Amino acid sequence: MKRWELYEKSKANAHRGRHVGGSGKPDYVRGEVKGEVKCHQRPLTKTQVKKIAQKEVAEIESKSGFTQPAIDYVKRYRPNMKLFHRGKRKN
Repeated sequence: MKRWELYEKSKANAHRGRHVGGSGKPDYVRGEVKGEVKCHQRPLTKTQVKKIAQKEVAEIESKSGFTQPAIDYVKRYRPNMKLFHRGKRKN
């Protein structure tokens, strides 16, 4: 099993969701809430967050965090979306 796959599964469990994964699908689902997990080396940018937001995802968990423009975008245009960095909420 790959490092990112283990990270996805562990974060799905941490958010009390069921791991789904796969291309075009959210990484975990908890009732009606869809979540995306990113195991990247660099913080997620505003552009990456916008692409994820188009999938109707309510939560994003990132191992490396988010850039400040990405956090500002979510605060202004996606107030219902939650950003998590290593389990702690960022917005």
